[in-house]
Parts: sequence; structure tokens; C-alpha cells
Amino acid sequence: MRFAKLGIVLPLATVSALLSGCSPAAHEVAPLQEGIVYCSEGNPESFNPQLGTSGTTIDASSAQLYDRLIDYDDEQQTFVPALATAWQALDNGRRYRFTLRKDVAFHDTPWFTPSRTLNAEDVVFSFRRWLNEEHPYHEVNGGNYPFFTASGLNKLITDIRAVDTHTVEFSLARSDSSFLANLATDFAIVLSAEYGAELLARGTPEQLDKRPIGTGPFVFEDFRKDLIIRYTRHDDYWREPAAIKQLVYSITQSANKRMLKLLTGECDVIPYPLVEELALLDTGDEIKITSTVNPNIAFWAFNTERPPFDNEKVRRALAHAINRQAIIQTIYNGNARLATGVLPETSWAYSPVDLTYGYNPERARELLIEAGYSDGFSFDIWAMPVQRAYNPNAQKMAELIQADLAQVGVQANIVSYEWNAFRRRLARDEHESVLIGWIADNADPDNFFRPLLSCAALNVGTNRANWCDPKFDDLLLRAITVDSLEERKSLYHEAENWVYREVPLVPIANSMRFQAFRSDIHGVEVPAYGGLNFRHAYRQSQQHETATGGQR
Repeated sequence: MRFAKLGIVLPLATVSALLSGCSPAAHEVAPLQEGIVYCSEGNPESFNPQLGTSGTTIDASSAQLYDRLIDYDDEQQTFVPALATAWQALDNGRRYRFTLRKDVAFHDTPWFTPSRTLNAEDVVFSFRRWLNEEHPYHEVNGGNYPFFTASGLNKLITDIRAVDTHTVEFSLARSDSSFLANLATDFAIVLSAEYGAELLARGTPEQLDKRPIGTGPFVFEDFRKDLIIRYTRHDDYWREPAAIKQLVYSITQSANKRMLKLLTGECDVIPYPLVEELALLDTGDEIKITSTVNPNIAFWAFNTERPPFDNEKVRRALAHAINRQAIIQTIYNGNARLATGVLPETSWAYSPVDLTYGYNPERARELLIEAGYSDGFSFDIWAMPVQRAYNPNAQKMAELIQADLAQVGVQANIVSYEWNAFRRRLARDEHESVLIGWIADNADPDNFFRPLLSCAALNVGTNRANWCDPKFDDLLLRAITVDSLEERKSLYHEAENWVYREVPLVPIANSMRFQAFRSDIHGVEVPAYGGLNFRHAYRQSQQHETATGGQR
């Protein structure tokens, strides 16, 4: 064992004790010969990504359990067929017609046996659930569909209908340059209408999102909170079936414990390895590290509905007060770049002009005096309890910001909760400020602006700044209704300037996404847009056995 390479010098007995404390002995996850164990950083909120925007939920559900009408190919940078084999825009982009793939099987489980394959009824059911407030499933499990509301899809789509058994048509209120991009996200999944009808008849509609049925490469088997999620291979998958027979998520919230589990072989793959240990962890023969360009942004959002953050001078003062360059070096160890605005450098609408406030404590003090806070004030910074691609250590980042603010006479108190409780409280606007971030769901710049800063996003918990400016919303609407790429780019540059002036949030970093895995594991995909995908994952020894008829 190579714990010294990690800078962790521990007796083997101590290591064993740490690992035995990760979960009750009865639920220990043994290494899988025909599968993979993934150590997840937290519990999913549900098993339906329509209901939230948490990356933890997306990684546990979207690509494993479901499919979408279309996918986005990162390499070709284009949309490709998935459950739809073809599509066409009609009436100058006011209608879209999709031809569905035939013979797509839904999951067959102990609690549901499908009587048919995918058809147009399933697509209509899946979209009308969140689109139509009168739909019998709309209010089930909360009735909150944050992505669709924040992106404006709930207002854009006026109707969806089945043209025939394998053709569906969307009617739109207007042409929208981001429509296909939004359909290619992890949220636009297709559910089973037959399963939904059966659950309604049983009087248990809430099970739709808790005991999921999809068409994806893996079938849900079991979930025990804080312990484990089990999946098995969908042998009738319409694409080539997954290489592994079993997929297990071992829920391990501590980054240190995930690292130790990886080293001892209890985990095959872990997300968000500790940044400061990356170089030491990559041993080559036992453990490997992969990194992905991940369009994201870490930011500090102010709750602009609460004093003193309703005063833009206060927001500017705090933006000037923090040393973002020092934060980058300390938190990311050089594995991120200083954000220059809302859009990361990977976006086609990115502007090279730096629209952020430089570190200037003196100017911060002047602005606080102008705002009427010469004696400073006290407030809370909420710090995420989990690691994300955009922020590997929010607690440490909050401590650095806390120290910077103390230099200008402002007292910051650091607050945190268990991850799902943290998100629920954020959605109820209990925070004064929060360190959080966003990972792009698609390549359209609109995916950064509308979910984070539009008025529509206020009601669904993705606009953490609680900032609403109708004129800014009109600017975003203009940006998605024009066809010219250059005109759209110009409008997004204008949007960046608007955010710079109003300072509802402080952009901090754009980071790489890292993943660590045992050297015999291959094919675990971390797409640039969207969640984790195990469809092509396999263990080297397993592939060898298949090729040699079971002989090693």
C-alpha cells in the first residue's frame, strides 16, 4: 500500500480502523469481479433528474437509468440521435418533429413488467408532467422542476403531441436557439407512461421517482441512504449493453475516506480526489488520474433581497475585499483559472475582457463607508459540505474569504449543513451569501445566464443571488431569438457587463474536473456536458476473461 505517496503516513491498523468506520460492517462493499464500485460523495435527492439540479443526483441517475431524445457529441460538437432517430424544424423553428426509435425496451423489474416498448405516449407523458400543472404527476414529489423553469422551457413549449405511435411534435411560443441544446441535457429524460399509469392505479405515484424505470443501460435495484445504491445491467438495452453486470455506488461523503477506499481496493473509482494530493496519487501502476475540461464556474452569491446585500456598493466592496488569486492557488493548487466573468473560456461567447473586481482592500473600505457601513457588519457565508468539480473545498475557501473580510472590518460566520439539507435551505432562501457554482448542461451560453440569474430562476432555487432584473431578462430573451452567432455573442458580452455592474455574484474560478480510479478500470466517461456515464466502463481482467473464454 502506498499511503506515503499521498503524504498520509499511517500504521496499517489505523488505516483499517478508518475504513471500518466508513459504514456498518453488514453493508461493506466487496470488490466486484463483474462490476465496478464507485464511491459517491453524497446521496441523490431522487432518482429522477427532472426534479433537481444537483450534480450528485445527475451522476447517480441520468446516464445510468435513462435516455433522451437526442444527445450531444462532445468531439463533433453536434447533436446526434438517441431515442429519436431524426428530427426537423418546421414553421421557422416554431415546431419540431421527432421520429422515435423502434423496439426500445424499458426496464423489467420485480415491481414493474412493461407490456410494450417505447412509443410517443412515453415522450408526451415525460414532458407534460412538468409542463402541464394539471397533469396528475405534476405535484408528485414536490412539483418543482428547476431546470425547465430556469431555462424557460416551461414557457417556450406550448404543446407536445403524439403525431402517431413513433412521432412526436413540439409547438413553441417562438423560435429559440437553445431549444435543441436543452433537449440534449441530462434533465430531458424519457419516463415510462405505462409505469406511471400503473402507479396511479396502485395509489403510489411517488414511487415513479424512487423506484425508477427507464430505458438506460442500468436497472435500479436498491438504495439505502448514506450507504449504497445498486444497479444491474440492462441486458435488453437498445444500444450495445454495458460491459459490466453490476454497478454499485458506495456513498462516502468524506474525501479522505474515499481516497483510502480507493487505495485499499474497496472503491474502483472516486470523484473529486483531493487536489493537493493529485500528483502523488497518480502512481500509474495502481492508481490513475484523469482530468476533463469541464465548463463550470465557482462563485460567491449574495442574497440581494437581504440587507446589506440589496446595496450594490456593499456587493462591490466585498468583491474588492477578497484575494481571488490567493484562493485559486490555495484551493485549486494551480488546477483552475481565475474566472473573468460568468462564462468560462470554453464558451463560444466568452469575452477576453476581464469583468471582475480586482483585490483592493482600500477601495473596499471606501465603498463600505459610502454605503453607510464604516463600522462594518456581520453576516453568514454558507459553504457546501461536499466537493464539486468547480469547488473542491468550499469550507477552506470560506475561511480564506473570512480572513480577507476581517481586514476591511467585516465579520463573516461560516455555515454548513448536510448536502441535501443545505440545498433545501438554499431553496428556501435562508442564506445571506453562499459559495456554490454551476456546471454547464450544454454548450449554449444561455445555460449559464438564465439558470443562474434570470427572474424565472428565482422560484426554483437556482438563482442563489435572488437577483431579478426584467431588463436583463429581456436581453437574454433577445440572445436566444436571433440566429446570427455574432449577434448572439455581442448580446452575451452585454450580459457580462450587466452582471459586472450589478454584482449579484462574484465569479471566482473555472476548474478542471478530476477523477481517480484503479488502473484496471477503463472507459468511465466524464462528458464535458452532463454527468458521469458508466455505459462503456469495464475492468481489464473482465475483458480478458471474455476474450479468452474465461481463462486467464
